[in-house]
Amino acid sequence: MNWQQAVERTVTGLGYDLVDCERGLRGLLCVYIDRMPDVVYPTGPGEFVTVEDCEQVTRQLQRVLEVEGCDYERLEVSSPGLDRPLRRLDAFVRFAGSEIDLTLKVVFQGRKKYRGVLRVVGDDPAAGLELVFHEGKESHVLGFVLDEVRDARLVPVVDFKGRSRRDTAAGGATQESGGHEE
Repeated sequence: MNWQQAVERTVTGLGYDLVDCERGLRGLLCVYIDRMPDVVYPTGPGEFVTVEDCEQVTRQLQRVLEVEGCDYERLEVSSPGLDRPLRRLDAFVRFAGSEIDLTLKVVFQGRKKYRGVLRVVGDDPAAGLELVFHEGKESHVLGFVLDEVRDARLVPVVDFKGRSRRDTAAGGATQESGGHEE
């Protein structure tokens, strides 16, 4: 078993979502984890990764990587951050309805970078995804498949008033997801 398989099996076995893993310089192994929705974790409630989550995954990965004979010097386990990357199709489905930054592999209509709201098309997300974005006062829809994506990330939502995105969607006043106040 290679190091990527060992990391994926361990992280998912503990009930977390493996967002990404990569090797860095001088033997650094970086692992990015996220909590899954509607899962109760022994480290406590909440939708965001905690330090305790990272500690638990680190301890387990250290054991597994040693047993599997995977070579590394340092191991870093962390959350994916506010601008969480979307790498796999299940992540695109999970975050449908969220605002994302999308970079295509090939220029389309004069540009590669778009920002808009992610939508899943039909019953089969593998058949296509959509990004609804605004140019001026006009809305446009960009259809794409995962193979056309170079990079996709959630647009960070920072709320200094202490209300979550769900609270504002349930009835609180909020600005639209264009990021601009009129």
